[in-house]
Amino acid sequence: MNSPILQKARAYEAQHGPEIPAGQRPVYHLTPWVGWMNDPNGFCFYQGQYHLFYQYYPYKTVWGPMHWGHAVSRDLLHWEYLPAALAPDAPFDQDGCFSGSAAQLPDGRMLLLYTGVRREQQPDGEVRDIQTQCVAVGDGLNYEKPAQNPVLDAKDLPEGWSRFDFRDPKIWQEPDGSYSAVIVGQGRTEGGAALLFRSADGFHWEYVTILDASRGEYGVMWECPDFFELDGKQVLMVGPMEMHARDEYHNGHCVIALIGSYDPETCRFTRESVQLMDEGIDFYATQTLLAPDGRRIMTAWMQAWAGISDKPHGAKWFGQTICPRELHIRDGRIIQTPVRELDAVRGARVLHENVRIEGETALEGIGGRVADLTLTVTPEAGCRTFTVKLAADAGHCTTLTYEPRTRRLTLDRSQAGFHQDIVHIRSCTVRGESETLSLRILLDRNSVEVFINGGEQTMTACIYTPQEADGITFAADGKALVTAEQYQLSF
Repeated sequence: MNSPILQKARAYEAQHGPEIPAGQRPVYHLTPWVGWMNDPNGFCFYQGQYHLFYQYYPYKTVWGPMHWGHAVSRDLLHWEYLPAALAPDAPFDQDGCFSGSAAQLPDGRMLLLYTGVRREQQPDGEVRDIQTQCVAVGDGLNYEKPAQNPVLDAKDLPEGWSRFDFRDPKIWQEPDGSYSAVIVGQGRTEGGAALLFRSADGFHWEYVTILDASRGEYGVMWECPDFFELDGKQVLMVGPMEMHARDEYHNGHCVIALIGSYDPETCRFTRESVQLMDEGIDFYATQTLLAPDGRRIMTAWMQAWAGISDKPHGAKWFGQTICPRELHIRDGRIIQTPVRELDAVRGARVLHENVRIEGETALEGIGGRVADLTLTVTPEAGCRTFTVKLAADAGHCTTLTYEPRTRRLTLDRSQAGFHQDIVHIRSCTVRGESETLSLRILLDRNSVEVFINGGEQTMTACIYTPQEADGITFAADGKALVTAEQYQLSF
């Protein structure tokens, strides 16, 4: 439980985490206590609190030997840091405790199922990561790694599947008390795939079937799988790697939801449609939980691997999670909305109704860097573009520009304060035929999250603009009617 490696990490974060002023962090998005964060892990509700673990390297703001950071919350917005839960301190995970998930055991303890990594030199001299699945058991604060680890390794995979790409288990408990897990793997003909495993007790596992696979259509390898029922449909959510750009999909990493049906008797998943889960810049490594009130709630890493080289100068932390989102199915597609807990922290309201915008203008009381802003935009005949500038001053801004003729919405953070030539512009085609566009925009110091037409589509991005750049303006090339409603958020 308290190996020297874990003790060192806990001592380091306890000393250096509190040194970071609250004003240098987002207000309601989780960041690492100190150092580096990537994938959220172990997202669960346990003993009256939400627990969120995360891939973690406390010592620097770069990826390193992976630990598990840990935080808890009662409302998904106010987070309390707990000591690091896992460190790479055993022979089976000595080179990293990679991503995983959590479930409760019958005796009330928490079970963590995660990928343990150890590096091994191959016959050709190349050093590769050997990935196995491991467990740790604890009380929500401290965790023990049983001697039986790893609980799944290459011998448990179908013939021809890679032991180098076998990771990211997502566990859940079945109605009969047994456990299931979806884990990604890579087959010779299947490419990236989601594999189903079963266990009577959470410790002894066996392979069941392939739920679905890329087969060259959706990336080379998959990561961070999830599998759950949602409003009468079954959803398999994965993160494809090395996607080729086509349709709404961009190059590189993304998150897709494969929506369909599932027969629990035969363990057969039938894919009916595929949906891109976010059309912005910084969104990856999703994980969901089923809340006590029945809501399916999703978190994700608000970052893109392609952009990790550009960090705020002098920052002692890097990486954050999205504002958790509630998921629903409407007309066969997943709808995402900010968790309703956000409504409870709404403060002062400013409303401007049916304002005709020509040229560029500001609206009294609309602005700031921590806000919940909803816009309803109806372009008039001949309007070529409508633009909202966020986090703006004389030298900075992030823009959302809508072209009514093409229905294209473009997020552009080129002037948001970055220092490197990474991806700064991304566009999507707004679904539907309505002439009116609705945007709900969440701002939180270092990020912008856009929910389009009630959450039918989303666009997410980090911004590193100086905090004094807090203007919001509206502009039309032509004329547009705008209703703007903003709530200050009180924490």
